[in-house]
Amino acid sequence: MASEESFLVLVHYRGSIKRKTRSGVKFTDKDPLCIIVTPTTTYDALVSSVLEKLGLEGVKRVKKFFYRIPTAVLHDTVKFDCFTIGSDEDLQVMFLSRRQFPEVRTPELLAKLVDVVSSSGGSNRNATTIAAVAGSSSRHAIASSSAPVYEPPMQPVASPSFAVDLSGNVGDEVRYGEHIPTEVHCPTPAGVGDGLFDDPDDDDVEPDMIGDESGDDVAATVPTRATGGSSSGTQQYPPHFSSLDLDAMRQDDNDLQASGFGARDTEGSAGMNEFQVGQQFQDKDEALLSVKTYSIRRGVQYKVVESDYRRYVGKCSEFGNGCTWLIRLSLRQRKGIWEVKRYNGPHTCLASSISSDHRSLDYHVISTFVMPMVRADAGVNIKVLQNATAAHFGFRPTYRRVWMAKQKAVSVIYGDWDESYNELPRWVLGVQLTMPGTVAVLRTCPVRVGGQVDESQVYFHRLFWTFPPCIQAFRHCKPLVSIDGTHLYGKYGGTLLVAIA
Repeated sequence: MASEESFLVLVHYRGSIKRKTRSGVKFTDKDPLCIIVTPTTTYDALVSSVLEKLGLEGVKRVKKFFYRIPTAVLHDTVKFDCFTIGSDEDLQVMFLSRRQFPEVRTPELLAKLVDVVSSSGGSNRNATTIAAVAGSSSRHAIASSSAPVYEPPMQPVASPSFAVDLSGNVGDEVRYGEHIPTEVHCPTPAGVGDGLFDDPDDDDVEPDMIGDESGDDVAATVPTRATGGSSSGTQQYPPHFSSLDLDAMRQDDNDLQASGFGARDTEGSAGMNEFQVGQQFQDKDEALLSVKTYSIRRGVQYKVVESDYRRYVGKCSEFGNGCTWLIRLSLRQRKGIWEVKRYNGPHTCLASSISSDHRSLDYHVISTFVMPMVRADAGVNIKVLQNATAAHFGFRPTYRRVWMAKQKAVSVIYGDWDESYNELPRWVLGVQLTMPGTVAVLRTCPVRVGGQVDESQVYFHRLFWTFPPCIQAFRHCKPLVSIDGTHLYGKYGGTLLVAIA
C-alpha cells in the first residue's frame, strides 16, 4: 500500500515534445507508464524502475528525463515549460514544483532512451526483446520521478525581455512558497524555436556554430524596447574602460591553438600549409576556421558547394577555369570528429584578391583571433582590435565586423547579457532549495505589442531576496537601516542595492 507521501508520476517513453500549445508544452505519447514515487526517490531508482517496467534492462539506458514543469497559472489554465532531469538535485526540483503548484498533482516525464553500447563497440540491441516490449506497450508500469531540464538560452535580443508563461500584469512577482518561474527566455529568433527542445546529443555531430557564408557584415538586429530608466548619478567606470593592457597585443601565437588555428600558428604561418587527407579536427567549427584561415592567408576565394551537419564541401571560386582546388570534410560519427576525406590542392590560380578586405574574414574568425586580447582587457578599443586583425591576416575588416567579433568574444568569455537575466529565476529556485526559508520577490513588467499585452513575454523589473538568518536577526537590530548601492555598467544598466541593519 502506498504511503501518504507517495504520489503518481506519468513517464512517457515514446513520442516527442510538442511546443506552442495552449498550455505551453505537452508530450505526444498517449500511453505512458504509471510510477509511484516518494520525495526520497533517487534518480538511479527512477531509472531502474523505468527500465524494469519496460523490460529493457541491459538493452536500453535512460540518458535523461524531460520534465513538463508548471510555470504559472493564468485564468485557471496551467502553463508548462520543459526541463531536463539528470541527477538527484534535478529531481528535487520536481518535488518542490509539485508543492508550489497543487493544481498539478500528477507530474509528467519523458524518458530519453538510448542503446546500451557493449565493450566491442556495438549495441546490445535484441530484436526479439524489442518486439516483445512493443507488443506489451498497452500495460501500465510503475516509474519514478524526474526533474526539469535546463535548456540552453535563446539567442540575445536588444532588450532583456523574457518569453515565459507569466501573467502579463504589471507588478507580477515570485515569492517563496508561490509560483516561481524556473525558466526565462528571450523571444525566439526566426528559425530557432522549432528546434529548441531537440536533444543536441541525438546525433554525434557538432552544431554549426560558424556560418558557412561570409556575408556577415549585416547582423540580425532587433529594435530596442524601452525598459525604463537605469541608475542615476555620475557613473564611475571600471579601470579597463580607460586603460589598455598592451601585453595582450603580444600574446604568443600558441594561445590560438586551442581556438582552432592549429599547430601551424606557432610559426606564424597559419593557413599556409596544405591540408592532408585524413587530417582531423575536433569539430566543424575548427574545420571551417581552418579552411577560412587558409583562404585568407592565400588571398584566394572559395565557395561552399555543400554544407550540413555531416559534410562540408568547398571549391575554389575559379574551379573549372584552370584551378582544381577542392576540399571535402565529413563527420566520423563514432569518434565525433571531422576529417578531410578528399583534397585537391594547392590552388593553381593566382591570388585574385586586390581588395583590402576578404570575404572569409568574417566576425567568427576575427572573434577567435581577438579572444585573448578581450580576455585580458574587456574594454579594449575596437580600433586596436581592427589594427591587430589587419596586421595578423593582411586584410583590414570593417569596424562593424570587428565590433560584432568583440561582442561574440565577450559573450563567450563572460556570458551573454540576456542569458544572465534568464538565469535569475533558476538561481532563485536553487537558493530556495539550498536554503529553505529564503524570501525572494521577482517582479516583471508586461510587454505591449500594438497596444495589447503580449502574455508570452515579460520584462525584468527588479529582484529582491534575503536569507533566513537575516530575517531572524533583524528583530534584534536597532531601528536603523543603511542602504548602499553600486551601479551596473552592463548592457542594460541598473543598480545593485544592499540594505544593512
